[in-house]
Amino acid sequence: MKTFLLQVVVVVSVLVLLMFTLRNALDIPDVMISNSTGECVKVINYKEGNKYSCTDMPSKYNVVWVK
Repeated sequence: MKTFLLQVVVVVSVLVLLMFTLRNALDIPDVMISNSTGECVKVINYKEGNKYSCTDMPSKYNVVWVK
């Protein structure tokens, strides 16, 4: 019985950690960067309340190369 409870606790912990990680990953904004100039073109915010822009860049972001 102890082994079963330990397995349940481990599985639930892994699922909670996975959900937390996925939720945080989906909130990271996309920064569109020009392939020719290397400068920011646009920032797409996915989380409500984030007001990031090219002049106010987030500390973490996904890079999307554009023409």
